[in-house]
Amino acid sequence: MANVVLPFILMLALAPSAPADPFAFDGVEIAQLSIRQRIIIRIPRVLGGHPMPEAMPNRSLRWNEKRGPRCVSADLLEGAVITGADSVDLIVADGSRLRAELDDHCPALDFYSGLYLKQTSDGLVCADRDSIRARSGSICKIDRFKRLEARR
Repeated sequence: MANVVLPFILMLALAPSAPADPFAFDGVEIAQLSIRQRIIIRIPRVLGGHPMPEAMPNRSLRWNEKRGPRCVSADLLEGAVITGADSVDLIVADGSRLRAELDDHCPALDFYSGLYLKQTSDGLVCADRDSIRARSGSICKIDRFKRLEARR
């Protein structure tokens, strides 16, 4: 019996000891890192309806609506004028205007200065795809764009 016990005791003495803490660092660590990026474009609200009111007399203009594009480059948008609960006029870099007609009524749009658009991979703002976001957090989907021309 002593011949059987001695090798067993020797085996226990030479075996690596189990760590006291089963979650102890053993030299190998595996981790996962996810990076997400969100870019939001802020479109400032323009009071008086023109990006530079001092350069143009403030007068009430009436607009004719024409068929507009399906998409517009987000880089070309310089400002916005709240025109009602269901539309926002976007001022384009060349001085023209596009009316974004919204799917739902968005009464919170006129309480805050500025609107937000979420940046898309193609750099475009498109009807039936993108939404205008108010600073209050409400989201209004763009139904269609109308090109605006001043009445004479």
